[in-house]
Amino acid sequence: MIEYENLALLNAPFFEEYTKSFDKVLKSGWYILGQSVKQFEEEFATYNKAPHCIGVASGLDAITFSIAAFDFEKGSEIIVPSNTYIATILSVMQNGMKPVLVEPNIETYNIDPKQIEASITNKTKAIVVVHLYGKACDMDPIMALCKKYNLKLIEDCAQSHGATYKGKHTGTFGEFGAFSFYPTKNLGALGDAGAVVCNDDGLSKIIKRLRNYGSDVKYYNEIVGYNSRLDELQAAFLSIKLKKLDAINQHKRDLANIYLNNLKSDFIKPKVDKDYFDVYHIFSIRHEKRNELKEYLFRNDIKTEIHYPVSPSKQNALKGMLDEYDFPISEKIHETTLSLPISYFHTQTDIIRVVEVMNKF
Repeated sequence: MIEYENLALLNAPFFEEYTKSFDKVLKSGWYILGQSVKQFEEEFATYNKAPHCIGVASGLDAITFSIAAFDFEKGSEIIVPSNTYIATILSVMQNGMKPVLVEPNIETYNIDPKQIEASITNKTKAIVVVHLYGKACDMDPIMALCKKYNLKLIEDCAQSHGATYKGKHTGTFGEFGAFSFYPTKNLGALGDAGAVVCNDDGLSKIIKRLRNYGSDVKYYNEIVGYNSRLDELQAAFLSIKLKKLDAINQHKRDLANIYLNNLKSDFIKPKVDKDYFDVYHIFSIRHEKRNELKEYLFRNDIKTEIHYPVSPSKQNALKGMLDEYDFPISEKIHETTLSLPISYFHTQTDIIRVVEVMNKF
């Protein structure tokens, strides 16, 4: 069986270093906001060529705090892609804001800059872009819109560690870049973890307060905050894996090229463009008979996933909370997308086997 993902196999190359790091943190006696968090924050900021990185407990909190830092008036509108994972939308709603959904580009699956402007009103305060599947959004026209309408820009980089647009890392275009280190990510921890990358000293300070009860100094609280701190152990593990992030990304790019060069044209493959350095957190193809294809592959000992089977506008949790619009492009993606195996533990032989089986479908 070719598994879609296996976290034990993915992390096996790091076990020895993880064990040493665990012992070091354990014996240090310092388990919250200690040296491991400080070290990872500095290393991840350097990796992204950004002045600041603030570790938090999850990717959801990273986006939520990025929005909260601006203290927008309640009920303000924030634009998000209509096919994103629900976390992006929850972060808007948990701040008392209104999410305004905009359709993606059918070829890139990222928010379509050509459709954003029609959704901007005098209540619009920010755009949250999502670099979905490990591909950067089309940032030049998005940045131009933010400048034209004086909008804040927040990047959801949960799936784009190391991805670039015209040589610049995702997470460094807007005021904030929000990262998740969920275990399946290209840079994954061994539990929940996240971070905010930031270019502004003042905004960075606000995020640090928000993650730690609104406090700069223990027992002295400046704002209403949260308890959302990157764990010392997870930070230590992330520092180890960060050293290999470029190698992980290249491995996944090599596997992606096997798919791109050998899958027959029946399958709609990810778009490739020279301006984009894609890191393929997910390798998603589309097919009109997606469900039959998924079952066929499983019968042939190949596991796949669907990211995501239900669009945000159709989720029970959001019924009556979003504008009643149709999102046909988003729905088309959700109905036809299928994620193929492309983990760090997969070999080229595994992927060649997947291609051979798929091309017989």
